[in-house]
Amino acid sequence: MIRFCLLFFFTTLSFNTFSQTKDITKENSQEIINLISSYSKSRDTKDTVLLKKILTKDIDQLVSSGVWRSGIQEAIKGMMESSTSNPGERTLHVEKIRFMAEEVALVDARYEIKNPDGSIRKMWSSFTVVDDGKSWRISAIRNMLPAGN
Repeated sequence: MIRFCLLFFFTTLSFNTFSQTKDITKENSQEIINLISSYSKSRDTKDTVLLKKILTKDIDQLVSSGVWRSGIQEAIKGMMESSTSNPGERTLHVEKIRFMAEEVALVDARYEIKNPDGSIRKMWSSFTVVDDGKSWRISAIRNMLPAGN
């Protein structure tokens, strides 16, 4: 009887835990999609004020050329230089969000840059996002150019 009670207790506990996490991830998924949209908008408009609100101070970024940017100042500087030297319409479409914990998620997105000549550069971006208690922020960015593109 004790085994049955313990089994029942742990089964009920695990169902409640997964149920709560599921509700939390549903609520947060839209916030994260909005965060990635804000990032894309800030890049298009070169809005450094918005970038400072949505990036963590210790952000790191690996761009498709293989350059690492560490810290918010270096990341923003590099983003602005890149947007200027590589003009085009940037689009990020979130494909998948994977919650590692309630306050940490990995976000995979298709990243396309429509160049002024009409050609499209197709890449992937992965974001590590964290909830700092007030809002979701981007902690890391990895941009990848698939082989053959």
